[in-house]
Amino acid sequence: MAGPAAGAAVILAIVPVLLITLLIGARGVAAMRTTSDFLVASRRISPTVNAAAVSGEYLSAASFLGIAGLVVKDGVGSLWYAVGFAAGYVAMLALVAAPMRRTGALTVPDFAEARLGSPALRKLSAAVVLVIGCLYLVPQFTAAGQVLGVVSGSPYWVGVVIAGAAVSVTLALGGMRAATYVQAFQFVLKLVLFIVPAIWLVLQVSPDTRRDALTPVEFSRFQVVTPVQFRLDTTLTLTEPTLVRVAGGAQEELAPGEYHAEAGQTWEFAAGTAVPHVGAGPPGGPNWARPLLDPGGHPVLATWSVLVATVLGTMGLPHILIRFHTSPDGRGARRTAAITVALLGVFYLFPAVYGLLGAVLLPELYLSGGTDTVVVALPARVDGGFAGTLFTALLTAGAFAAFLATSLGLLLAVSGALSHDLVPSTLRRLRFTPIVAALAIVLLALPAARLDVGVLVTSAFAVAASTFCPLLVLGIWWPRLTARGAIVGMTTGLLASAGVIGIDLFLGVPPGLAGILLGQPALWSVPLAFATMVLVSLRGRPPAWASAAMLRLHLDETETGRR
Repeated sequence: MAGPAAGAAVILAIVPVLLITLLIGARGVAAMRTTSDFLVASRRISPTVNAAAVSGEYLSAASFLGIAGLVVKDGVGSLWYAVGFAAGYVAMLALVAAPMRRTGALTVPDFAEARLGSPALRKLSAAVVLVIGCLYLVPQFTAAGQVLGVVSGSPYWVGVVIAGAAVSVTLALGGMRAATYVQAFQFVLKLVLFIVPAIWLVLQVSPDTRRDALTPVEFSRFQVVTPVQFRLDTTLTLTEPTLVRVAGGAQEELAPGEYHAEAGQTWEFAAGTAVPHVGAGPPGGPNWARPLLDPGGHPVLATWSVLVATVLGTMGLPHILIRFHTSPDGRGARRTAAITVALLGVFYLFPAVYGLLGAVLLPELYLSGGTDTVVVALPARVDGGFAGTLFTALLTAGAFAAFLATSLGLLLAVSGALSHDLVPSTLRRLRFTPIVAALAIVLLALPAARLDVGVLVTSAFAVAASTFCPLLVLGIWWPRLTARGAIVGMTTGLLASAGVIGIDLFLGVPPGLAGILLGQPALWSVPLAFATMVLVSLRGRPPAWASAAMLRLHLDETETGRR
């Protein structure tokens, strides 16, 4: 797909996005006088603008590209991710938004210390922000490198460096105010650049393709000569003699059996040959079409695991929580969350379009491990001319807007944790921190090209659900919570979720039930963290001023003002 015309179109599409991002950042310099200006834009953002900004940063690479890719890879049950992402805001609206704003805190660690009076809890919370930030930021930069490479042929590192430089410079110039207006602009841009190509694709493909998308047939044979470039080392199982050209060599017939495809190799399969097995079920067929996630024969359990992680994880994402501190008051925070639910609901109608069409038109991506790129690969497969190139460029611009918008919020949260919570410092040092933090994330992302974006992002949700969700829910709604209970519970949740995720990433997990519980630990790590916080707190005493702190969280500001 990459070529001179495609590369030029992509550059013309993403350069305006980058320039507008930097220009908005530069306009925020004049309003940068205090730490509050940098972290929460002086709490003067209206609910509508704030909701657009929240939606802009929440619609990350995982939302823009990942859900459609997961539909191709795992089936229509992957749409439960979209349900969980949107439903998380309903839970946040009901339980967290307004009380968080009423604390007057600047960050989540600020809230932890204000509620329970523990500097140690503040430091632990800052460390958790860094863990979540790394798990979420690395896949954003990784996806930027992958997508730019696929559509323009540039080296992987180019997209990673561009994304890191753009977000760090924007934050250093304008802080939260710049991030807010950039994210609001980019949400509108992403909405247009995601919906218009989806409509074009549906109208452009043949009636047979539309029918196949709704009633898919299992991907069992290559219909045309199909080159597959493997992104990961992959073991293929051939079920019959197969004509294939490996790495540009002569065509040969491989006997049935197992073969190893190295990362970066291209295998060209002849038309009519059987599709190799790679462990997971191929696109199409009854298992793929089942409306539940079924990685190991336990579909209901697997689906609940994803929903617990995404719904409760949303309540604990630090870059989302800091958004509510930018509202003028608790009522504004609640309105922000309500409007966000509506905006996300519109957006999440469309990943299914890309995923279903991708399963019909680009099923070979499940072999190569490149399903994350299905959105930007579809237009060129549907139309090899100008229109395909144009829509590829537009979708790439939208994808870059997704990387930048989410990375801005995450990098701001990480910078606040480093230079406001762990090592309190001056505004000048705080403004310099995003550049240092972005450099560290870029260095982590450069060797991570082969990691699955969806796995890392889901891991960030699992950690957030197991740490900040129990802290916030109990801290806001249970007066008996103690600092010791919060510290022990958060530590337990962090070790349970992050530890298991580390095992999954580096050692792999067994199939079946154990694989579900280890690969998606939120189903048991969240109840464990809640139970630990409650049991440890019951063995101690809350601070004498706990009742007053609870009142501050729940009294409406207008009522407080009258008194």
